[in-house]
Amino acid sequence: MATVTDTAAQDRWEKENAAAPTRKEPPTTVSSVPIEALYTPDALRDFDPDTDLGYPGQYPFTRGVHASMYRSRLWTMRQFAGFGSAQQTNERFKFLLEKGQTGLSTAFDLPTLMGLDSDDPRSLGEVGRLGVAVDSLDDMLVLFDGINLADVSVSMTINAPAIIVMAYFLAGAKRRGVDWKLLRGTIQNDILKEFHAQNEIVFPPEPSVRLVCDVIEFCAQKVPQWNTVSISGYHIREAGSTAAQELAFTLADGLHYVDMCLERGMRIDDFAPRLSFFFNAHNDVFEELAKYRAARVLWAEMMRDRYGAKKEASWKLRFHAQTAGCSLQDKQPEVNLIRVAYQALAAVLGGCQSLHTNSMDETLALPSEHAVTLALRTQQVLAYETGVTNTVDPLGGSYFVETLTRQMMDDARKYFEQIEQKGGMIAALEAGFFRREIADAAFVYQREIDAKRKLIVGVNAFVEKDEKPMDTLQVDLAVEAEQIARLKRLKGRRDSERVARALNEIKKVAATKANLMPLLLEAAEAHCTVGEIMNALAEVFGRYDGAAKW
Repeated sequence: MATVTDTAAQDRWEKENAAAPTRKEPPTTVSSVPIEALYTPDALRDFDPDTDLGYPGQYPFTRGVHASMYRSRLWTMRQFAGFGSAQQTNERFKFLLEKGQTGLSTAFDLPTLMGLDSDDPRSLGEVGRLGVAVDSLDDMLVLFDGINLADVSVSMTINAPAIIVMAYFLAGAKRRGVDWKLLRGTIQNDILKEFHAQNEIVFPPEPSVRLVCDVIEFCAQKVPQWNTVSISGYHIREAGSTAAQELAFTLADGLHYVDMCLERGMRIDDFAPRLSFFFNAHNDVFEELAKYRAARVLWAEMMRDRYGAKKEASWKLRFHAQTAGCSLQDKQPEVNLIRVAYQALAAVLGGCQSLHTNSMDETLALPSEHAVTLALRTQQVLAYETGVTNTVDPLGGSYFVETLTRQMMDDARKYFEQIEQKGGMIAALEAGFFRREIADAAFVYQREIDAKRKLIVGVNAFVEKDEKPMDTLQVDLAVEAEQIARLKRLKGRRDSERVARALNEIKKVAATKANLMPLLLEAAEAHCTVGEIMNALAEVFGRYDGAAKW
């Protein structure tokens, strides 16, 4: 048990601290949580190192999910990449692998994210602009051409059409003779956070969650090393939430997926080990690493005690981190390199399993090769030069860190109770609860910046009058026309009757409770497009328009 201090030294410090000049505004975290001047054992009166802290790789996993953490194996360096055509993104993937990246992460363009084909009128001007355009299995084959999927883990950031893109990926692996049991990677496949924050929504909540669970169920049986969902707080934080909201809402989303999988008869230990998480790494180093520690403890408690999972693998919260895009500034963009370095430090001190470091120019455009190389080098310097990997959980036991961790857990539990009181996830979502909470937090944060109670270098402090523009990546406008032409050729040479049969079967099965993945694999092989499949599903599920009442 922690001891309680009451010494002459502490009394002297309190007197000297009280007499010292103080800041105009009391210090707070990025999330406006007040911070004390000093943390002592008094802050942890009932703290038991054996049960509350424990050891790495052991319940409650406060100190990490692996016994030796980075002493044995570094985190996966997984830079988010994608622009233009599948061929262009394939070249960027190979460039990053040559530079020492250890995993791939795929960014899709807005039409693909919204389930639209490149030739849809609504896609005009957006094809390949903010990610890679993928319309069909053909694009997926080009995207990973020359990359051994049995050796390289792949992440794909997509949600509403995630089950379709996953079908393309699996069909592509099969074409190349890669055993699905060897595939490693993650598909984001987290539609709930889209309702909370990011807005890339197509279908209503319940059928949307059904598709998430179809992927979880199918891959649990057929693709055992695949992370079937990346339950994402990142976008919740990007929308303006506090760290505690990001933590609570993310875990609540995960619990809803667990409940829905159990409802369809799955066993917790058959799918929970392949659930993964995705968190933001914001500017406040200590608040962020406390968030990651709290997440591991809360998830372990719930998996073991609420759901009765027996496997330790089911208790372990594994997470990817990405540095905070919302913290990047277009003023003095080189300073973003420094922000990202500290954010990456927080993610690593917090025990992430993989990490993306944002490029300094991402607030201006998609990253240039120069910028993305520096972003990757940031991780490599952190891994090989700073010493943070030499011991496991170097900040474990810090009075400050452990106090913040416990506060974060308490705040998250309060949110869990509120969600339950509102009737659960879907009821709270449809009532706009999550959006209101996030919007209120974003307002408070912006007010602090506007009043200069929080200083942002180059924005409301240390402003440079004359800045030179930075060279940025430009996506060739010809990409869109070329992609549409490729899609037209595909539609002209495929078997139209086979396409029609596949789409009709999808509609039939969508109206039942059967898993859609087997039919989507057939549709992928028949060269059905993303837009065609989404339209078929929409005939059964309908399209979501609930945002109007928020």
